[in-house]
Amino acid sequence: MSSAAFYRSLGGGRYASSGATAGPWSPKTQHAGPPSALVGRLMERHEARPGMRIARVTVDLPRPVPVGDLDVEVTTVRAGERTELLEGRITSQGREVLLARAWRLVAAPGDTPALSPLAPVPPLPGPQPPQTMAGAYLDGYVSAMEWRFPPAAPGAAEPGFDTPGPGTAWARQRVPLVEGEADTPLTRALTLADSSWAVGFELDHRRGLVINTDVTLLLHRDPVGEWMCLRSATAAAAGGSGLAQGELHDGTGECGRILQTLLVT
Repeated sequence: MSSAAFYRSLGGGRYASSGATAGPWSPKTQHAGPPSALVGRLMERHEARPGMRIARVTVDLPRPVPVGDLDVEVTTVRAGERTELLEGRITSQGREVLLARAWRLVAAPGDTPALSPLAPVPPLPGPQPPQTMAGAYLDGYVSAMEWRFPPAAPGAAEPGFDTPGPGTAWARQRVPLVEGEADTPLTRALTLADSSWAVGFELDHRRGLVINTDVTLLLHRDPVGEWMCLRSATAAAAGGSGLAQGELHDGTGECGRILQTLLVT
């Protein structure tokens, strides 16, 4: 993987996708992390006002996002004094491939107590060899991210993408989202968020189709630094569907949650 970035701006809301966006299932379709971050980037910039922040983004994936040129647009659904609802969409050759909605809220006052009900995650491990994933295409998104899994407990299998979850992994981008531009806490979080169910996978995607139809990222504060940690688990039921539930942490503690609906066939 030698791309300089996930995307290159072509101007006018149009972006060229690099091979780094390719997901683990095909070199022709994107992992949902980069396009989620791309629409999030435009949401942050859309009619931005000081003192407001994006607290929740929900992304729906009506069809695979191709590795190709994308058009991105963002509109305001509702603008209030303290809250705003934004809507974004990505199209490819005139077809909608991603829809998103986000809540932008006034930032909480400085005397708001710091609350977190979750236990701390293991510390960032040292450098590790490139991660593998059985049957996956590794030369796109998987290689464009650096992954580090905590050491295994005595007698347990070495953790990784092929180890059944629940799971925990630290990760950071090796390349920026858009060539020549700095990433933001929101775009870094969105780039990683769609990987939650893969870190905690407990439904065997090698035996049948297991894929998420959406991803919701909820941030009660902005992540700090380039490294973030996912701690994820899966719920499922016969006659129902799957639900991936993730926690997002940085080096100072918990910063948000991730939810994904899983199609299981």
